[in-house]
Amino acid sequence: MPKIKIAIVGLGNCASSLIQGIYYYQDKSPEDAIGLMHWNIGGYKPSDIEVVAAFDIDKRKVGLDVSEAIFAPPNCTTIFHKNIPQTGVKVQMGKVLDGFSEHMRDYEEKYTFVLSSAPEPSKEEVISILKQSKAEILLNYLPVGSEEATRFYAQCALDAGLAFINNMPVFIVSDPEWAQKFTQKNIPIIGDDIKAQLGATITHRTLTDLFRKRGVKLERTYQLNTGGNTDFLNMLNRHRLLSKKKSKTEAVQSVAAQRLDPENIHIGPSDYVAWQKDNKVCYLRMEGKLFGDVPMNLELRLSVEDSPNSAGVAIDAIRCCKLALDRGQGGPLYGPSAYFMKHPPKQFPDDVAYEMVEEFIQMDL
Repeated sequence: MPKIKIAIVGLGNCASSLIQGIYYYQDKSPEDAIGLMHWNIGGYKPSDIEVVAAFDIDKRKVGLDVSEAIFAPPNCTTIFHKNIPQTGVKVQMGKVLDGFSEHMRDYEEKYTFVLSSAPEPSKEEVISILKQSKAEILLNYLPVGSEEATRFYAQCALDAGLAFINNMPVFIVSDPEWAQKFTQKNIPIIGDDIKAQLGATITHRTLTDLFRKRGVKLERTYQLNTGGNTDFLNMLNRHRLLSKKKSKTEAVQSVAAQRLDPENIHIGPSDYVAWQKDNKVCYLRMEGKLFGDVPMNLELRLSVEDSPNSAGVAIDAIRCCKLALDRGQGGPLYGPSAYFMKHPPKQFPDDVAYEMVEEFIQMDL
């Protein structure tokens, strides 16, 4: 199969896990490829993905080969495949805009971004880099709250003719105006805000759906998350959390039997604990009523390595996006968006979204 050529904005922990995974599964067989939802999607295996362009704003990454940048500070995710060959792709200086929160300057360099002094590129320069790289898909891994920066890169993808996968909680695919822009150009998009393979929100959704199907009335619930990566440090700025909280809350509300009053549902990142690094701990509580109005409650603690958890989903989203490109299909990909993302343009229960993705994959067979 030809390579799926991708460009990445933001060489943080999530990008590191994704790129490690591309090489980790290179020598695997379908039988021992643990941790994949799909080994083969339309003939494409994980190792058929190739990074051909990358952007970041950290001085410890800009100018490095991608193979080195994914291990540079402040990245702190698990290294499960260290021997990444030189790619020949240098990390380009990106556009800052609101991609950097000022409070990050108050922390030691090993925990936070360190802005590069390299000149920022213009939109025309970014578009030129994307075109020259022959990239087909642009992945957005900008920090939470990067509203302007995400729209900047979404427009660059449009102008360069690239498909766009929006892994962050800035509403592009679920915004009708942006969705229409990609539809008019017949360019596929998947988004918004990537789900983990088995994380806090997908677990919360599954249990909420179980309450509904088993006739249990959900009355109150919370999801409290802590972590020690730059994502959690960035989200200490509560203003940057608005879209993230909305995305995570809607993901759960959309599968409830009845929508909960805002005072009875709280979902969102709660605190930054530096020593947790890329480990994310979720505390989940759900209160409800069973048969005869008898009360019950459920408490759960989930601990996961945050970035590999998202990479397991991104590796499928990329290949589904490539199938759409091969088919000449543009605009929002509703099934993949519903299954892979927290805030898709149309919400579906996960079992329905799963079937939609399987049908999407099998469409040409």
